[in-house]
Amino acid sequence: MTKLTDILAITGKPGLYKLVSRGNNMLIVESLVDGKRMPTYARDKIVALSDISMFTNADDVRLNEVLTNCGKVEKLQPVGFDPKKAETEQLNTWFDAVLPDWDKDRVRPSDIRKLIQWYNILIKAGITEFVVEDEADEK
Repeated sequence: MTKLTDILAITGKPGLYKLVSRGNNMLIVESLVDGKRMPTYARDKIVALSDISMFTNADDVRLNEVLTNCGKVEKLQPVGFDPKKAETEQLNTWFDAVLPDWDKDRVRPSDIRKLIQWYNILIKAGITEFVVEDEADEK
């Protein structure tokens, strides 16, 4: 089982990456899109998906919960529309089904597009359980 702590987003590089190994001052990552491996260094801004949350009108919701909700709405299939071509209204309607209490002032359409792209990448890579480290240790 792949944990979201091992799935990384790297600023300036498209897609998502799986952590493969750690070296001196670098990480070896593998693209979930094409499987190519490459080094990343301290200068690259790297964020684990487990460290990301989405704004709601109450408390922020961790990304793993949002991805789980996406899976329920989409029945663990890729999203049925192209997020790049979708109108803001279509994105908002879809996200209302995923996270009804989302903060419409702080979550931008580009955030929803990025979420859909990431969800689709994870589903196509066969990752359908969106657990973080603590939850994986409890199982």
